[in-house]
Amino acid sequence: MDADDARLDLAVARAKEGDNSAVHYLYVRFSDQVQGYVRSIVRNPHDAEDVTHAVFAKMIPAIRRYEQRSVPFAAWLLRIARNTALDHMRAQRQVPVAEVLLSEDQRERDRDEDRRALVAALGLLPLDQRQVLMLRHIAGLSPSEIADRLSKTESAVHGLHHRARGRLQTALAELGSVPRTASICA
Repeated sequence: MDADDARLDLAVARAKEGDNSAVHYLYVRFSDQVQGYVRSIVRNPHDAEDVTHAVFAKMIPAIRRYEQRSVPFAAWLLRIARNTALDHMRAQRQVPVAEVLLSEDQRERDRDEDRRALVAALGLLPLDQRQVLMLRHIAGLSPSEIADRLSKTESAVHGLHHRARGRLQTALAELGSVPRTASICA
């Protein structure tokens, strides 16, 4: 181990103990590397600066959990940088929004159609599957509560629920009930 590696190990150990000068050393030593890596992900130098600061802010509490194993400290820190940069990108993602206006009559007709299709599709399910769906999604019971109520094992309830959802989806599609996309009214 050379002197540089020994200094890094000491700084990491002291940073784990809350030593601000050790955290500062780690920042000075790795901030350019982190910022360059982050810039390659976010593609904006200003955002890269912000994300780099966030990386080191996250590092401070997380360093207590860092253990020197097969992953060197720099790789561990770059993993935090990658995750922080990706979180930043997700938060920046623009979602197209348009004001959707439907008449009250149209919304009511859509709700009535959906209700009729759902009742019809539920009627096509075997009784035990229908019971599980109703208890889970209407009554709000947990799988273990449903198992107790129906005298079944919890794994049986999970299986019934899975099969019921698949059959319900198929039945709704066969009845022509599909997710709606509202049209924009002028």
